Amino acid sequence: MFVENRLRHLVASGEAESTVLAPVPWFPGRTPPRAAVPATERRHGLTVHHPRFAAPPGIGMYSNPFALAHVARRALRRLLAAGQRFDAIDAHYLYPDGVAAVRLGREFGLPVVITARGSDTSQLPRHAVPGRLIRDAIARADALIAVSADLAEGLHALGAPREKVTVLRNGVDLGLFRQPADRDAARAALGLDGPTLVSVGLLIPRKGHHLTIEALAQLPDHRLLIVGDGPERERLQALATRFGVADRLRLVGPQPHDKLAMYYGAADAMVLASSREGWANVLLESLACGTPVVASPAWGSREAIAAPEAGLVLDETSAAAIAAGVRRLFAALPDRKATRAYAERFGWEETTMGQLELFRRVLAGSAA
Repeated sequence: MFVENRLRHLVASGEAESTVLAPVPWFPGRTPPRAAVPATERRHGLTVHHPRFAAPPGIGMYSNPFALAHVARRALRRLLAAGQRFDAIDAHYLYPDGVAAVRLGREFGLPVVITARGSDTSQLPRHAVPGRLIRDAIARADALIAVSADLAEGLHALGAPREKVTVLRNGVDLGLFRQPADRDAARAALGLDGPTLVSVGLLIPRKGHHLTIEALAQLPDHRLLIVGDGPERERLQALATRFGVADRLRLVGPQPHDKLAMYYGAADAMVLASSREGWANVLLESLACGTPVVASPAWGSREAIAAPEAGLVLDETSAAAIAAGVRRLFAALPDRKATRAYAERFGWEETTMGQLELFRRVLAGSAA
């Protein structure tokens, strides 16, 4: 979603056009939800192609860059044969996409810009084969984008020259994410009473929902909504029972992006307990709805939460630290209008202008 949002705003500037290749992993006998994705679709005026690539269970980490490059190569050839022309490849995630992108760039004579977004910089390089391919992609890319200054430092540590990296943070749709017109009505619609926390994210270990649930046991007056779905759902529900907070926890499940504002706006505070992030978009979404944040010290958190009206960033990610942070925030909750005003500095305009400047520079360099 955040990749799409950035691209939508770039194209809306009138200064760029884009065709999207978003390959979908597939393997016989395995029918994940992605298998239902159409071969081609139109989203917000953008044409998106979804070629399938083979993703064998257990070895996908090693085979995906090559399988992805193979199907993207065929798709790109078809587009070129149909008369389309491209100036550059704009890839997201160093691995596997960035690895595939630099191979396509070399074959088709196109400059490549790769945006690094988190675990592709902090975790995957620790593995021998992905690490080698990631470093090669960094070396071959014409330019790199980091979504936070911390992530940029991670790229430098992987060998990226400083002049090759541009920091362009994610933005927030200030029209979609805004304070509810009637917050009391929103809370009533969700059946909320008393201090309420919200967490938004996949139900996977690195999102830290288990820590927030444990912290809830130390916050007897609070309720917690967790919006999202994933393989940890049953474990989290069992954990809530174990800690005696099942009656104060609601696993809401996945929600359409345009419905999230209701949950942010109805809550009193948002908790981000992730062990790692590049730039957590949920931070800005919550702030734009007037809801302050208690955030883990993941990459990008201190850049997004840089004033009291935005909330606070923890020194460590633990249940005790989360509970203490929530108590500290609730002892002096910021005015919700001030929180919204803080978020308004994070619209997409600056990021769009930064992209245009970078692409112009890359294209000028490739033409020289």
